Parts: sequence; structure tokens; C-alpha cells
Amino acid sequence: MDELQQARAEINEVDAEMAALFERRMTAVRQVLEYKRAHGLPVLDAGREKEVLQRGAARVSDPALREYYTRVLERLMEVSRDFQSRQLGEFTVAYPGVEGAFSHIAASRIFPGKKQQAFVTFEEVFRAVQDGTAAAGVVPFENSYTGEVGEVLDLLWRYDCSIVEMYDLDIRQNLLALPGARLEDIRQVYSHHQAISQCQTWLSGRDLEVVPYPNTALAAKYISECGDCAKAAIASADTAALYGLSVLARDINTSAQNVTRFIVLSRTPQHRGDRFNLVFTVRHDAGALARAMQIIGSRGFNLESIRSRSMRDLPWQYFFYAEVVGDPSSARAREMLDELAAACSQLKLLGAWERRDAEGR
Repeated sequence: MDELQQARAEINEVDAEMAALFERRMTAVRQVLEYKRAHGLPVLDAGREKEVLQRGAARVSDPALREYYTRVLERLMEVSRDFQSRQLGEFTVAYPGVEGAFSHIAASRIFPGKKQQAFVTFEEVFRAVQDGTAAAGVVPFENSYTGEVGEVLDLLWRYDCSIVEMYDLDIRQNLLALPGARLEDIRQVYSHHQAISQCQTWLSGRDLEVVPYPNTALAAKYISECGDCAKAAIASADTAALYGLSVLARDINTSAQNVTRFIVLSRTPQHRGDRFNLVFTVRHDAGALARAMQIIGSRGFNLESIRSRSMRDLPWQYFFYAEVVGDPSSARAREMLDELAAACSQLKLLGAWERRDAEGR
């Protein structure tokens, strides 16, 4: 047996021992789960996880390996949380806004029957996914008419969350008002700035004051509570039913092809799919961005989308978001990513996914 075979045989023996130890660990996790179930405790215990990581790192004598062992422990704890959440039926989906918002509608269709939790901001959704409060998050990424949601791009760069799915939702904007209100009564219209932009043609030429609001569903909720027949909201028909409003004008979005793409966030990356996403920075050298793009293309991958975004804490510095067609788990993709990492200042694989629309296609 040569040296390579000996090393591989040793790895096989260690893997067998690790499998037995993993089953032993998960038996203890089941005991922890029963205690939490009996005492109504949450799955996530951030203090305990921090303690496990610190103690684990101290056990590794080789300084070069400590970081990697810490990553193994982090992954083990993710698996443990996921197992406990599934056993407790606590698969929680985070979304921004309130019930009736398009994000809520998308989350309900992607995860039917799952527990959902609303958060005020996009960042709170990212934070809930990253710290394990939520198993998944659903946030809008771009609209076919008004373009990308820039804040979400920023958060993808900053947070340790992976994209595991993209979902296209057909958007139909409507003018909602209190029952009994007439179109000629309306003087003020409230909605999210993107919804207002999507309906600009219908709004133009009408004597209406347009008031931006944090969320379409929040705008509808405000109209339902204010009792003023001169106020209306732009939101979905589902939201009208939820808040007891009437639809004064249907399908008022300018474009008949008004689709919002939502991304599904997870702490656990998905390694296979027909598309994957990258964010990266390049050095300030002539042709640096072109070289990065050429590396992707030279390996036979289609660069379906690329866009730049300023780094707010570094004036005149930019990062790039790219959507690539292909499976990142393939050998060809791994070679491409290795070459790209060497050419870029920073490179982050956001995740792999397979596209589907509102009909699941």
C-alpha cells in the first residue's frame, strides 16, 4: 500500500468513528430537545453555542487547524438546530412587512402551512436567518419594471446568508379604499415607493397627492384604520380582503408583465442547482473586471446577469453581483471559482438554486 492509499485508509477509519460519534451526539441532542419541549424553551441558545465554539477551539492543539474545526462545530450546530426545529414543527419563515404584503404572499406560496414571522425591515429578516431565529427568509430581490432592490444586494454582501431559491410572483397592483368610497373622492394615495413607480402611468394626470409608505400592506392597514374616504392605498387584492377594503381600480400597474422576483434565504447553502450567484470585488487595475468576466465565460458558463453596487463604508469602491447559469458543484465550476478567487480581491458564493415561477415551473 502506497502513502496515498494509507492516508485514505486512515481517513476512512476516522470517518467511520465520526459517524458513530455523530449518532451519539444526536442522541444527546434528542434529550436536549425533549427538555426544551417540556419547558417551552426556544431552539436557539446563542450563549450555549458561543461557549461550545470557544471550548472546541481550545481543544485543537494545531493553530492552523483551529479555524477549520470551529467551522465544523458551527456546521454541526446548524444541523442540530435544523433537526430540533423540524421535530418541534418550528420551521419559521421570516418576511418583511405585515400580513398581506407581497412578501407575505410569496412566503405563503413557497412554504405553504409553515409558521411565518413578520419583521419590519429587510435587515431584520437577514439577521433572523443568520442567527437561527428563522429557518428561512423571503425578501424581494428585483421587479421586472422598476429593477433591483438595492438594499437587499447590500445585505447579501454583508450577511452570512445563502440564496437557495428564487421565486417569480406575478404582481397586480390595485387602488384600495374604505367601503363606500368613490374614485372621485380620493385625494391622497399611500403605498411603497416601488408600487407607486409601477403605477406611475395610471397616477399621472390625476389630482392626487402620492404619499410613500414603508409597505403596501401597511398602507392598506393604515387606510382601513384612518376612516377617511379621501385616502386610498395601492396594494394587492388579497390585502383588500384582509383589511376589509374595497377595490376602486384593478390592475393599475403600468406594465402588464409586472413580476417581482423573491429570494429565499438560508444559513445552510444548497450546493447543487442550475444557477448560482456570486458577489466579488476586483482590484483597481485596468481590465480587472473584464478578466473576471472572461474567466467565467472561458469555462463555458453563461453570465446571465451582472450589476455593480457601491460599498457604502468605502467611498468610490464597488462590489459586483453576478448570476451564472450552471451547477456550482461540478468540477468545471470549482476550477472556475478557484481561478476567479485568485483574480478577485474578494469572492463569495451566495448559493445555488433552480428557478421556478408562481406556478412552480
